[in-house]
Amino acid sequence: MHAPSDDARAFLRQYYGETLRTSSDLATNACCASGAPPAHVAAALSNVSEAVLERFYGCGFPIPVAVDGCRVLDLGCGTGRDVYLLSQLVGPTGFVHGVDMTEAQLVVARDTVDEHMTRFGYETPNVAFHQGFIEDLSTLPIEDSTLDVVVSNCVVNLSPTKDRVLAEVARVLRAGGEFYLSDVVVDRRLPHAVSADPLLHAECLGGALYVHDLLDLCRAAGFADPRVVTRSPITIDHPDLQRKVGAARFESLTLRLFALPDLEPRCEDYGQIATYQGG
Repeated sequence: MHAPSDDARAFLRQYYGETLRTSSDLATNACCASGAPPAHVAAALSNVSEAVLERFYGCGFPIPVAVDGCRVLDLGCGTGRDVYLLSQLVGPTGFVHGVDMTEAQLVVARDTVDEHMTRFGYETPNVAFHQGFIEDLSTLPIEDSTLDVVVSNCVVNLSPTKDRVLAEVARVLRAGGEFYLSDVVVDRRLPHAVSADPLLHAECLGGALYVHDLLDLCRAAGFADPRVVTRSPITIDHPDLQRKVGAARFESLTLRLFALPDLEPRCEDYGQIATYQGG
């Protein structure tokens, strides 16, 4: 796989930092979470500011249950919606890092830290936002094998080096830790004309992997037993983009990936383990 090009990164930065002002500006619904959030997420969402919520671009709810006291990283955190959800769930003894390459989104995330800590009743912030790339987490203040949980919401598809992303997640997770991943997948390998289209890529479609290829990448990175938590079809309500993708069918998939072997946990149970549905 090739390294992300500067042009591709520049287009994504512009798209998510300038072109999109709110989630309603998206051309498709691929980067939008579908269905009702789980109860523990719905309750926490009510405490997140509108300035953050209106610029959220995700396709699922990769938010574990019962993570009190955990150390968590959100890949591609954007304006911080999932970071602030997790901030409430890990509590004042836990900590949540967010990393994103788009400064315009991080400005919103950082500007609302004090507001959210006041809402949550925390004297000291339990979140930190970092500008960086999900393919290289070495610039973050996170040592190897120290995180309990990593989450990602519709971001891995944007990276042309998904193997590097998964390898980095495996590196920073402790043994027994978990990667909770929501992303867009497709029922076939996409032709170059689709995968290289800038708008399709930015809309989380062009970079979507054939579902079996994604599961194979997860296993190759050391996540031997991927579990499918939820899956739901994605409709492309944009005639021109629908014509471009042809017969390809996309869906939003949420996976739980475990850094095995599982050792004694450092924080509470990560929630009910879903039955693997295949893919």
